Amino acid sequence: MLMDNSLFTSLPTLQTSRLIIRPARMGDARDLYEYCRDPEVARHVLWEAHASIHHTRIYLRSLLRQYRAGLPATYVIELRQERKVIGTIGLMWIQQDNRAAEIGYSLNRSYWNRGLMTEALGEMLRFCFHTLNLNRVEAQHETDNPASGAVMRHAGMRHEGLLRQRIYNKGRFVDVELYAILRTDCEGPHAREAEHGSHSP
Repeated sequence: MLMDNSLFTSLPTLQTSRLIIRPARMGDARDLYEYCRDPEVARHVLWEAHASIHHTRIYLRSLLRQYRAGLPATYVIELRQERKVIGTIGLMWIQQDNRAAEIGYSLNRSYWNRGLMTEALGEMLRFCFHTLNLNRVEAQHETDNPASGAVMRHAGMRHEGLLRQRIYNKGRFVDVELYAILRTDCEGPHAREAEHGSHSP
């Protein structure tokens, strides 16, 4: 059974002990701009640091269009207690025939090294396998951003190799490390170890 594409027109809200992972709203602009303008956050992602909150609003409108079109898209990550948006996580692409997808994410620098992105990634992986019925989920990070690889490992993903000059980002070709997790990985002891293991980064 393949995934139901109507899920993407009305994305469900996901929750963890500390986070709410939900569709973006225009009211999220100020929180998103707070970290999207940070060059350190933007350094290893494919988008440029936002020059103004107007730039952030344009980005949010593009997400809303993706939701309406039923396309794989991005969620915002909200702290449950503070009701503050601190990051995004979502699907870069989906191959329905292969039941495979790629996840990407970003996080406000003030919240790095607290295990929050590992928590969000773990919940998104459960969504991918249990709700979208995927078999394989990939993620990649630039080689000079090893903290992102630590997030992937703590969420149960496995390193599969180095892709040389895989991406052209901000004026240069960069090498990336490829990670992936299979549906069967989530059903074995490795999954339980990841679920109960680490609170960082």
